[in-house]
Amino acid sequence: MARAQVAVLKTSPSSVLDDYARLMDMVGFQRFLPQEHDTLIKLNLSWTKYFPGCSSQPWQVEGVVRHLLRSGYAPERVIPVENRTVVTDPHKGATNNLWYPVLERYGLKFTALTEVEWVKYEFREPLLKLHEIFPRGIEIPKMFIGKNVLHLPTVKTHGHSVTTGAVKNAFGGLLKEVRHYAHKYIHEVLVDLLIMQRELHPGIFAVMDGTVCGDGAGPRTMIPRIGNYLLASGDSVAIDAIAAKIMGFDPLGIPYLRMAHERGLGVADPKEIEVLGEDVSAVNMGFKVRRSLVIWGDQMIRKGPLRPFEWLLLHSPLVFWSWHASNLYHDYFWLPLIGRGRIRDFLATEWGALFEKYRREGPQGGPL
Repeated sequence: MARAQVAVLKTSPSSVLDDYARLMDMVGFQRFLPQEHDTLIKLNLSWTKYFPGCSSQPWQVEGVVRHLLRSGYAPERVIPVENRTVVTDPHKGATNNLWYPVLERYGLKFTALTEVEWVKYEFREPLLKLHEIFPRGIEIPKMFIGKNVLHLPTVKTHGHSVTTGAVKNAFGGLLKEVRHYAHKYIHEVLVDLLIMQRELHPGIFAVMDGTVCGDGAGPRTMIPRIGNYLLASGDSVAIDAIAAKIMGFDPLGIPYLRMAHERGLGVADPKEIEVLGEDVSAVNMGFKVRRSLVIWGDQMIRKGPLRPFEWLLLHSPLVFWSWHASNLYHDYFWLPLIGRGRIRDFLATEWGALFEKYRREGPQGGPL
């Protein structure tokens, strides 16, 4: 298997926009995103509300967009997108995470995938699980066909998949809001997404923000940890592997990374990945995966003692109870009792001050 490259830089709030440009150039991003094709920027929205480390950061969006346009990518061919889930709203999320002012400053229009045409697509290469999960056909956004995709994930844990990054970021673009059906076989589904992307996109690239990382019960009820790292790669598996290693996990011990590596869909063995820039070989942030109450309950129904009731609770018309339960828990229990304290602690950091500056002033970059 060919040796993959992942660029890693340490950064700070005062230099982060320029560091994003340096990071992308370090790994030669333009060879992965040919300019003759439109480029989708697949944002990452894990919560409609802002929570540090949870979704694409405003400085991440600005740093990447600014450098794309400065490198000659036409603004009309750069298309920021995000989908909804049963518990997130893309427009409200773009507002709360301060994406809108950045995108407007650079002349880009945000596209909610709930508002585009979806079509059934027959993939040539056999998939592991998605055909079973969606026996009536897999629907994808028509606009994804033949376009580059640039993923903007963050460094964080996930109660279903151990870690979430560039690979899982496609989960929120290529599958409709009922993609929670796939949680039962999440690792196989993430491998399927790599197979699908290889057929759909002429170019794939990922830029991951680890300035503020998420430890614990991700992707929402996390403990924010200051990491000061930026990562970029044309190999989604490799960037997720290095991020996992930085967090303190064995990449090959994470099923979706191991399976992708074994199938030649990317490189997950750190010994076969060339890390450019920062030496992170000895970095171990000691993250621990935990399950939120919502994810624990979901897994009890899909894989545990409540499995006989799975269809009734999660696939029948009664499924709306789970959406309301998730919103009730996250927005009205966990956030006021625990989350707001963690947000206050974050706002007292230099990155918190930068977020507040974005809230007050909008984009921080100079003219193109």
